[in-house]
Amino acid sequence: MEARQLAAEAAVFDQTNLLPRKQLLIVFGALAISHFICFVDQTGIGVALPTIGRDLDAEDTISWAGTSALIANTIFQVLYGRMSDLFGRKSVLLSALVLLTVSDLLCGLSRNAKMLYVFRGLAGVANGGIASLSAMIVSDIVTLKERGKWQGMIGGCVGLGQMVGPFVAAGFVQKSTWRGFFWLVSPIAASCGILCVFVLPTPPKDAGPSLTARDVSKRIDYWGILMGSAALILILIPVAGGGDYFAWDSPMVISMLAVGGCCLLAFVFIEKRVALLPMMPLSLFKSGPVSVMLAQNFLFGVVAYSQTYYLPLFFQNARRLSPLTSAALMLPLTGAQMIVSILAGQYISRKERYGEVIWLGFFLWTLGVGLTCTFTLSTPLYAITLILFLQGLGIGAVFQPVLVALQAHCTKAQRAIIISNRNFLRSLGGAVGLAISAAALQNSLHKAMPLAFAHLALSSYDTPDFEALDPGQVRQILQAYARASRTVFIMNVPFLVLCLLGCLLIKDRGLQRPDEVRGTVELSDRSDSMGGMTDVEKSGDGDGEGEGNGEGVAEEVVPVPQLCSTEEGAR
Repeated sequence: MEARQLAAEAAVFDQTNLLPRKQLLIVFGALAISHFICFVDQTGIGVALPTIGRDLDAEDTISWAGTSALIANTIFQVLYGRMSDLFGRKSVLLSALVLLTVSDLLCGLSRNAKMLYVFRGLAGVANGGIASLSAMIVSDIVTLKERGKWQGMIGGCVGLGQMVGPFVAAGFVQKSTWRGFFWLVSPIAASCGILCVFVLPTPPKDAGPSLTARDVSKRIDYWGILMGSAALILILIPVAGGGDYFAWDSPMVISMLAVGGCCLLAFVFIEKRVALLPMMPLSLFKSGPVSVMLAQNFLFGVVAYSQTYYLPLFFQNARRLSPLTSAALMLPLTGAQMIVSILAGQYISRKERYGEVIWLGFFLWTLGVGLTCTFTLSTPLYAITLILFLQGLGIGAVFQPVLVALQAHCTKAQRAIIISNRNFLRSLGGAVGLAISAAALQNSLHKAMPLAFAHLALSSYDTPDFEALDPGQVRQILQAYARASRTVFIMNVPFLVLCLLGCLLIKDRGLQRPDEVRGTVELSDRSDSMGGMTDVEKSGDGDGEGEGNGEGVAEEVVPVPQLCSTEEGAR
């Protein structure tokens, strides 16, 4: 079965389409805008949740606005790699942008909490597609050697979106209505879709095998999609709501976890023995460094999502800061992330190394998260700013560089699938991280909250009317919120320590994939027999596909197509 899977994978339509510099900048601009609006939508809602909960009379359940989006994002992440391989990157990205346009419009029109949760789930599906497909298209249009630079700038768009989103949402919350935030994102997403229709390239028809609709239908992993989706839904819902909305020992939670576990085992069997083109090829995990980096993505997903949601909660609940001030305090983190992501990408492309960048990133991030454990009611704002700036430096040196390192350890045929599985595991880590963070926060609140206000521990977003309380009671409540937040921050530290130790198992192999190493050997042998170097060798490309700057690609590759470093040549 594994041989059939490898053969089917090698026959996947190659969507590599290296672009000239001018066209590359235009296409990248469209992808950057799409990526930016995706993260504005994801991060902006966090500061608005308390207000939305009060408006919809759903303070006890409003966290599901974020949880539903994250669960839906996680479920569909694993599908995007194969769907884009079979149906094309452009069509899948456009579908995601259309879905974001419609779902955000409906979020703004929601009349009750249940409607909002459903439409935020659809927005989560769309955001996952935009984030994954943007990275996949970048990997198609630039060489691996240049990919660090361009992925670094995509990472900069992530940081910029995380900076702008909370401010825009906070502005609508304080000056207008929270619905206006969604009504702003919706037309911008539609404009991005229209732009992408005209500027995104379509690979030439002769770039790879032409598949009929029947061929495509045979390759879709239907059973894998069914079992994987069922497993994630049945496991993530009780994990996200266990101990809060559902009792851990309730028959519903126990049965969902049991059936979900069976579906997970079935999914693993299908991916290994049944699927022709599996959504999550288990062959990826045969490589030690790839397995470690995928595990790191899961672990730092736990921390990243937890910090994104629970730092603003600490600022607003324990420090009694406004949504705008909370958003301002997050600027050092997101700003540093944006700048370092760009600089790290430049370093990786110029030096053709990523090991030291990832090491430094995990070290700084671990140190920064460790220092957040010192946050109290009296911690000066300048100290909080510096610590979050340190965290941002680490995050910027980790998110995109790890993706480049993963691609360097995989074959070109696995380019899209490694991106989708990397994003899937990061989102899965986020779902788990939010669940255990909520459990840790509420358990700590139950212990620290004065008995007269024990009901406040039932919801992270339910705060009392402080004006009606005496100063002593206010102090006790704020101390309880601060202690509960500190519990969450302490819990995050071991996950990043494991990520840091995992770097010991990752070897920096430079910016060349395994299939390209074999392809280079074949080229060298053939050039020796011909008495000189081939045109491809003379071009000195870092991806087996032409110069990294994208100029004159066709002229360099066409004269010797039989020697290009494709999967067929690698075999």
